[in-house]
Amino acid sequence: MMKYPIGVQSFERIIKENYVYVDKTDLIYDLVKNGSIYFLSRPRRFGKSLLMSTLENYFLGRKELFRGLAIDTLEKEWLEYPVFHIDFNGGNFKEAGILEGILEDTVSAWERNYPPTDRYTGVGRRFQEMLRTAHERTGRRCVVLIDEYDKPLLDVLETGLTTVIDGQERLLEDWHKDVLRGFYSVFKAADADLQFVLLTGVTKFAQVSVFSGFNQPKDISMDSRYDTLCGITQQELESCFAEPIKDLAAKYGVSVPEITDSLKRRYDGYHFSEEMTDVYNPFSLLNVFDSLKMRDYWMTTGTSDYLVRLLSRGDENMEEMLRGEYTPSAFADYKATAEMPLPMIYQSGYLTIKGYDRDTELFRLDFPNEEVRRGFLSMLASGYISKSDARMESWAANVRNALNKGNIEDWQTA
Repeated sequence: MMKYPIGVQSFERIIKENYVYVDKTDLIYDLVKNGSIYFLSRPRRFGKSLLMSTLENYFLGRKELFRGLAIDTLEKEWLEYPVFHIDFNGGNFKEAGILEGILEDTVSAWERNYPPTDRYTGVGRRFQEMLRTAHERTGRRCVVLIDEYDKPLLDVLETGLTTVIDGQERLLEDWHKDVLRGFYSVFKAADADLQFVLLTGVTKFAQVSVFSGFNQPKDISMDSRYDTLCGITQQELESCFAEPIKDLAAKYGVSVPEITDSLKRRYDGYHFSEEMTDVYNPFSLLNVFDSLKMRDYWMTTGTSDYLVRLLSRGDENMEEMLRGEYTPSAFADYKATAEMPLPMIYQSGYLTIKGYDRDTELFRLDFPNEEVRRGFLSMLASGYISKSDARMESWAANVRNALNKGNIEDWQTA
């Protein structure tokens, strides 16, 4: 019986406890051999944390965990590097002081393994010294993995939350940028001590001042070589999950091709480059096979609060948005606003690439699949209801019917 790693993000645990693992290690090998500093943007629940855990174990030289995987025949050396992994997933950064506390605790823990020869103040300067010390004592450059780098910013984006610094009131969003700027500026100064760096998150940071002074990483978010690094392809679905697909078809009393088509309509449809390679949402698929029930799993894990805040303040016409054609800079920039929420809608996974014209180099966007279409429209409806005094039963019925059909035009005129 297959075990599905729902909520399990540890590569070591997945391998040792015989959970299903879709082998991405050939892409990981290509990644680490062809560059050194990267950024990857993907929606939540797309396997970014598992990717980081896999990279951590690879750079720790834990060859035994990779037996039988693609990288087992590719990697010959299996060297061990000093690895420094930060995961911002667990913090609630709406509270002042949480970000500084996490950075302080993290750097202090690292310093216990690599005690510095000189004492410095400030976590950024201490981090830089710790990287130099680790390089010097191990003889190998360092690996830094930062998971969900943008959560301290997204938690407070457009909230108006404040903190007091040196007796002055500051927006928490601006203060977090300052704190992170001081921390990430280390990467430029420590370049000689770094073997590999990967930052993951939902949003793209290319134009955010928090990274001023930081050697710009290679953004592989729309790089066709790595568009399937996270998520599940059609080929992977059919080869790795043939048995649960049969079980699901039997449960619903349909043929295997019919249930496969249903899975595709409901959970497939993400594209992360102009190559238009289909990618399934892994979280929804694993839950479907575990429960043998087709439900909207990704959408029920929680909406993106920062996106709801943006949309509640704007008056964006979704129908016009879906009819538009865009350059990558129009939907892949970091900072969305109430007037221009498109970047955040795309980066959060509610829209994806659905067409590309090679002559004009313009992209067309749309909802990835049925699950996301229904969920997004429900999110818009709930936001509208919360700020409207009108709660007439007839209006609610019209909206409900439009949502069930996934019809944007009917919903907007309900």
